[in-house]
Amino acid sequence: MSAKKNKLRIISLGGVGEIGKNMTVFEYNQDIIVVDCGLAFPEDEMLGIDLVIPDATYLYKNKDRVKGIILTHGHEDHIGALPYILRELDVPLYGTKLTLGLIENKLKEHNLNNKVVRECITAGQTIILGEFKIEFIHTNHSIADAVAVAIHTPLGIIVHSGDFKVDYTPINGQVIDLQKFAQLGKQGVLAFLCDSTNVERKGYTMSESTVGAVFDEIFAESQKQRIMVATFASNIHRLQQIINAAQKFNRKVAVVGRSMVNVVKTASELGYLDIPVNTLIDLAEIKKFGDHELVIITTGSQGEPMAALSRMAVSEHRQVDIKPGDKIIISASPIPGNEKYVSKVINELFKKGADVIYEGLMDIHVSGHACQEELKLLHNLLKPKYFIPVHGEYRHLKQHAELAQQLGMESSNIFLLAIGDILEFSKDGAKLNGTVPAGQVLVDGLGIGDVGNIVLRDRKHLSQDGLLVVVVTMEKESGLVIAGPDIISRGFVYVRESENLMEEARKVVKDALMRCEQRKITEWSSIKAIIKDTLKDFLWQKTKRSPMILPIIMEV
Repeated sequence: MSAKKNKLRIISLGGVGEIGKNMTVFEYNQDIIVVDCGLAFPEDEMLGIDLVIPDATYLYKNKDRVKGIILTHGHEDHIGALPYILRELDVPLYGTKLTLGLIENKLKEHNLNNKVVRECITAGQTIILGEFKIEFIHTNHSIADAVAVAIHTPLGIIVHSGDFKVDYTPINGQVIDLQKFAQLGKQGVLAFLCDSTNVERKGYTMSESTVGAVFDEIFAESQKQRIMVATFASNIHRLQQIINAAQKFNRKVAVVGRSMVNVVKTASELGYLDIPVNTLIDLAEIKKFGDHELVIITTGSQGEPMAALSRMAVSEHRQVDIKPGDKIIISASPIPGNEKYVSKVINELFKKGADVIYEGLMDIHVSGHACQEELKLLHNLLKPKYFIPVHGEYRHLKQHAELAQQLGMESSNIFLLAIGDILEFSKDGAKLNGTVPAGQVLVDGLGIGDVGNIVLRDRKHLSQDGLLVVVVTMEKESGLVIAGPDIISRGFVYVRESENLMEEARKVVKDALMRCEQRKITEWSSIKAIIKDTLKDFLWQKTKRSPMILPIIMEV
């Protein structure tokens, strides 16, 4: 698709109608810039899939026009797809110091460290990429160093909020730059793309610093207990508050979980975490200290089966065992879809005699996303002509559109994009104009995109009904059966307890082969099809199940 003259286009490749894999393309004449490049975690029915990334075919086809990828902050749903997409796209990355620090670890793992150009930017800075002038604006979020972007184009200013909240008492003392948003509003904003995650919640999101007071309270009450806190590794402000409380109550801090260890190392090296001398200890050293002298910070606040807390809950962690009386704080709310995993872990921890504090019992977590009043504040400061809600499922986008209408925006100026939609701006206005290839690419192990719907359908079939392999040995010339049929069952029935069924199945296959001989059918594909169909009908009548059937013919 060639670039249209003097047209500005916004194309969403992810993050609308879904939570995760955020990626938005901005295009003017020959120049393309991309904001964010995130992943999503697989849904339950995506059996065996590790990660889901955006389909960036459109960018690969236009790779010579892409000027760079701009990153708003360092969360996985905004940076997680980079190692996969950068294999195909050789473009520079622009992000703040911490964001690039977190990407560094990923690029090293994928051997892309020396190949990818990374440009460190700071809030307040402006860069020029082709016909775009991009200004970075400091915001608050549940990770440090988050920014919004104002993209100056020949047709007007576009503001992308990134993920944000308005926190007047942030941990690092830097409040969201509301003056800059007001200034842009005065200049005139053509379009606003805004985070919709918490649009259903009334009022304001609590300040991150309120959590610190709750930690102090819990630490004061638990002077004799060992304290463990599970939270998101990326929530550096939360980690800082846990470390502050530990220091106040003379406790040492040990860190568990690969991502947590990485983030603590990166953030303290870059100066985003202030860890007093002699506070941090190695996990191997915890045996040297009494329970009242320890805080353990761990991953696993989402109940992920392989994360440290989940492994501790089922006694599979090599270094840490939960014991009666441990105080465990789960300082995160479950991401939609993870609720059952989290409650399973909480139940296991209670069974071990631990004292568990989770959201609902105390205010040990606050969101990183803006609620309705903060969203209204940004809308009113920017007064955009057009509005595109992003970062949310369809219901979030719809409710954010309604919020914008309550603030006086015409419904015809609000666009709810689906993935792949092209929103085109010209001097005459804005309209949806076509689509580009878009969707999801599944990552399984080292394979990227090699597992599609058909493979997933097979996996689902195998997981529900199991597999039967039918092995027959035939003579090449005459087509006579020399040995077999042998039937091997996996995940269908336990053979030793179903000998009669297997014997009957063998007889059914034998009869089918006899019929093939009589009818002089020697074409192997036909013989296989007949075995499959006959056995399928027989098993359905007997068991009301239809396993996957794989006929194998060996010739001698």
